[in-house]
Amino acid sequence: MGIRKLGYVGLNVTDVDAWTDLLGRTLGIGVTRVKFGTDEVALAELDEFKYRVALYPSTQDSPHELGWIVDSPRELDRLSQRLTDAGFAVEDGSPEEVELRGATRLRWFTDPVGYRVELAVGEAKARRDGPLHGTTGLGHFVLASPKLDELRELYESVLEFKLTDYRAPGLFFFRCNPTHHSIALAKADAPSIHHLEFEHGSIDDVGRAYDRAKSNGVPISISLGRHMNDKAISFYVRNPSGFHLEIGCGGIDVGEDWTPHDFGVSDVWGHHHADANPFASPKS
Repeated sequence: MGIRKLGYVGLNVTDVDAWTDLLGRTLGIGVTRVKFGTDEVALAELDEFKYRVALYPSTQDSPHELGWIVDSPRELDRLSQRLTDAGFAVEDGSPEEVELRGATRLRWFTDPVGYRVELAVGEAKARRDGPLHGTTGLGHFVLASPKLDELRELYESVLEFKLTDYRAPGLFFFRCNPTHHSIALAKADAPSIHHLEFEHGSIDDVGRAYDRAKSNGVPISISLGRHMNDKAISFYVRNPSGFHLEIGCGGIDVGEDWTPHDFGVSDVWGHHHADANPFASPKS
């Protein structure tokens, strides 16, 4: 398969300082500020690579780009042709974008929702001043949209993601490697990122992040719990851009013999929502 993993997410944000405070004080994630064009972009390190989340100063909060790591230049060319054949206009990233991403090659297209999706070859290692507080990388994101069918066609038929499982009436989980899912697609009236997940090494790392969130007054939007489908233990905070950050660990891997199925209820235990859950399990 050409796409190997979720590489990075770029966000337009109205309050970069609030984001860096959340990342640093509560999650222990180092942030480096670099010049990009006329702006200063904040790059968040979650693991040994250059960055996983980029924060672009903006007058609105919205996705800037969603970046996937591709196995090789040959696979990048193959996927680019599949996208072109499916009617997507594929463009090369600029030299400045390639350098910022830490990539060797970069291409991008616009998905049916209007978001910029990037395919990158290569990842640059980072230099870190201090230890991380348990983060091990970028896990997954959930994209909600009224164009669920078009997004499923893109990810499943064109980009060759595999359906892992689903829950009626409109929530689907897809993988591009053995990890249970790297993206989930949901039906909604308006497009948005519902949440972005940061992987942690252990339940103790998640618990310590939970304690820091409580101590720092960070709004916990979904309480500690265990998901039914991927078995991950996590909690969620409301980030300064208004959507959720999931802090989790322990998600399962699946093999080639996995059979997609409706997993029924959303959680084994916990995960109580502070606000209404748009993806609540249907009542029996």
